[in-house]
Amino acid sequence: MATFLYKLGRISFRRRHLVALIWVALLTLAGVGAASAPAAGNSSFSIPGTEAQKAFDLLEQRFPGMSADGATARVVFKAPSGEKMTDPGNKATVQETVKELADGSEVASVTDPYRAKAVSKDGTIAYAQVSYKVSGMELDDAAKDALQDTAQDAREAGLTVEIGGDALQAVPHTGSSEIIGIAVAAVVLVITFGSLVAAGLPLLTALIGVGIGVSSITALASALDLGSTTSTLAMMIGLAVGIDYALFIVSRYRAELAEGRDREEAVGRAVGTAGSAVVFAGLTVVIALVGLSVVNIPMLTKMGIAAAGTVAIAVLIALTMVPALLGYAGRRVKPAGEKGKLLGRAKAQDAPAKPAKPNLGTRWASFVVRRPIAVLLLGVVGLGAAAVPAASLELGLPDDGSQPTSTTQRRAYDLLSEGFGPGFNGPLMVVVDAKGSDDPKAAFTATGDEIKGLKDVVTVTPAQPNKAGDTATITVIPGSKPSSVTTENLVHGIRDAGAGIKADTDANVLVTGSTAMNIDVSEKLNDALVPYLVLVVGLAFLLLIVVFRSILVPLKAALGFLLSVMAALGAVVAVFQWGWLADLMGVEQTGPVMSMMPIFMVGVVFGLAMDYEVFLVTRMREAYVHGEKPAQAVVTGFRHGARVVTAAAVIMMAVFAGFIGSSESMVKMIGFGLAIAVFFDAFVVRMAIVPAVLALLGRKAWWLPKWLDRVLPNVDVEGEGLRTADDKDKELVHA
Repeated sequence: MATFLYKLGRISFRRRHLVALIWVALLTLAGVGAASAPAAGNSSFSIPGTEAQKAFDLLEQRFPGMSADGATARVVFKAPSGEKMTDPGNKATVQETVKELADGSEVASVTDPYRAKAVSKDGTIAYAQVSYKVSGMELDDAAKDALQDTAQDAREAGLTVEIGGDALQAVPHTGSSEIIGIAVAAVVLVITFGSLVAAGLPLLTALIGVGIGVSSITALASALDLGSTTSTLAMMIGLAVGIDYALFIVSRYRAELAEGRDREEAVGRAVGTAGSAVVFAGLTVVIALVGLSVVNIPMLTKMGIAAAGTVAIAVLIALTMVPALLGYAGRRVKPAGEKGKLLGRAKAQDAPAKPAKPNLGTRWASFVVRRPIAVLLLGVVGLGAAAVPAASLELGLPDDGSQPTSTTQRRAYDLLSEGFGPGFNGPLMVVVDAKGSDDPKAAFTATGDEIKGLKDVVTVTPAQPNKAGDTATITVIPGSKPSSVTTENLVHGIRDAGAGIKADTDANVLVTGSTAMNIDVSEKLNDALVPYLVLVVGLAFLLLIVVFRSILVPLKAALGFLLSVMAALGAVVAVFQWGWLADLMGVEQTGPVMSMMPIFMVGVVFGLAMDYEVFLVTRMREAYVHGEKPAQAVVTGFRHGARVVTAAAVIMMAVFAGFIGSSESMVKMIGFGLAIAVFFDAFVVRMAIVPAVLALLGRKAWWLPKWLDRVLPNVDVEGEGLRTADDKDKELVHA
């Protein structure tokens, strides 16, 4: 591995014009594809294998004109104080509004509140339901504008009018905080390298990699049904790892220059050693992201694969374009320890006579090696305390009730709750498939009667059969809000009752609707979490055994990851569910944590956690293999790697934190969760717990059974194959 990458680095350095041309051509090609591709909105959402999805698919077959997947809008009207919606003037305004709403070419149907009995008991609130022929992602802007304009006309007539449903879904934006994250990364790079040129290389290569990845996703978005969140996630992760991977190679290049090697040789060795760590770190991230496909939720699978592709591009750019740009930079990138013009140039005659003071990484590692038990206990207890809120984790998927109160969707949600009860915002659709029944009508009646006897049921509408008379829909209004445990229990109660109905009438009873779909998604994700953990952690564990040639080091890495991810989940619960620091984070509405957040954080955080494990511990492994004692190898690893790992972690935190400004609650939550997880993992686990454990284990940390040592391939991450006779002589002199 090291020898191959060494040659690749030197070739990229010598043929820099060709390498740069290839990457610029790829960026241009992807950009042209993105510019010419049709725009894509929110991805379609399907959950194969769940009862809610089966019912949805059945509706598509048995009710072909129903537009079951079409967008919906609930236009909610409230009468002025002291008036009612049944007053002649208000009634005329609503009926005129309904007439205008029905004029749209994409509108399938509009219900009249007075005919559909959609007026509250006290007469103050009414609603009209608008169904569209196309899904929310396909709905024209003109149709959305017409919907809002019609509502505004009713407002001018004196009514309070709000609009709920998915017809007004907007493409999320990240805001200016994303740019602030990149600016912070630039400042950290300048401080780390002391040179604008050296600092600019990781930023430039990361932006090129993200540009290619995101442009490719945009170009394929319509064809592959990729939502806007997919490209946002790819940008978030690709930018963070792209900067970090380039940072490690440039840093190692400067260290090789400081050893007195010429620039081409220094590039080769940097790519052969740090590049090997980049390859394996990237592989762990790719494994974690691609592994999301085991959940069998298409949207999550597409997000994971798209982000993994962007990470793969970041690895390839770090191995090829970074060496090429170092060739262009020439002497403007200084050896380690030598400052550029920006921060002042160190001169030989100014060199101090006494030995240089150990850097902060060396001093910290020496302290940890002397006090490993105290540091280990403090780190574990601290992360354990941060993880406590995770015990109160409540999962759910966002609906209009989780929107900020400033939005019309949230105000419509609140008006419907006020007029018709909290369960009205989460109606359950019961589908009765009586195709195999001798008496379908009796099956429909029996189902409705059975549901009426269940707890927390407010309303059960009469069965609405299809033209063939073999399938019917029944709408059930719960007494509790959609995200409550009581409503979840009602869904399970209807499904349990369906078994008895099946035995009596041979009719299948299925429950669907957005509320039932959310419940099924949460359960599917919970069921998939353990298999996903086993798959991803197991594969990465095997990979790290090959990298470190040790059993205990990968085991320690995995256990440390569990600590950091649990602490990060605790922080997410504290902010987004409990409301701690909610104003600071821009969280306008607290509520359940999104169902996919735990499994998503497990995957992404594991991949990123292994990045720092590989970068930091490979330097320790390198020192140990070259003859240093275990404790001294820990200190050496920190002397060479702590500054760069710290800079990489701060950069990654800044990039992720930049997405907290997104208008999309999912992106905001992911940005915060990943930023705090990187903080916990880099600064508590990798910088404190890892050296403490390695100091306690001593030589046992690097133990590997002889039979396994013979079987495992030698990937030579330490660059042992690159050592020359001169290198070995230097080591003997230092020893």
